[in-house]
Amino acid sequence: MAHLEPLPADTHPELAEEFAVFERILGFVPNSLLTMQRRPDIVRGFGVLTRAVMAPDGAVDAGFKRLLAHFASRAAGCQYCQAHSLVAAGLSGIEREKIEAVWDYQTSPLYTEAERAALDFALAAGSVPNTVDEELIERLKSHYSEEQIVELLAAICLYGFLNRWNDSMATDLEPEPERLGKSVLGKGGWTGGRHIRKEP
Repeated sequence: MAHLEPLPADTHPELAEEFAVFERILGFVPNSLLTMQRRPDIVRGFGVLTRAVMAPDGAVDAGFKRLLAHFASRAAGCQYCQAHSLVAAGLSGIEREKIEAVWDYQTSPLYTEAERAALDFALAAGSVPNTVDEELIERLKSHYSEEQIVELLAAICLYGFLNRWNDSMATDLEPEPERLGKSVLGKGGWTGGRHIRKEP
């Protein structure tokens, strides 16, 4: 059960535009933002950062940035964000087969060497302590420009905030990411934990 209950989406009508952005990304307004809206300026600030980092016209594919977020969340242990990032990846154009093979990325033909390097980077950057080293950076540089590396890391760091938020708030998972979490992440140690919505 969440430590603070999400407030209704219409609690702060002035946030309707911000919430609409996340409805487009996920198909619903996440409980994390519904909790966060107790301080509306934090929702606004987070919205600005999210739009900048996850811009569809960026130097890195928008769907792939969601996979980076998934790997960073896996490293941090935040199951809420692991499930959310997979939902967002699918809505951003990542094929279902690729999502289902996400934890076979090292051997799956669905993933390129460039993607493997970036996903290894996300795991290393999302870990505590951080395990990014020169060898990993050189692998990244062999596939990505400096602009792209900045964008890769921005996606990872954006979810660093969300990982801390949702684990600390014990945010309840909404129905769609819960379903995806059980079907895809169950293969990789998904336990549900305190973030899985409990049915009465």
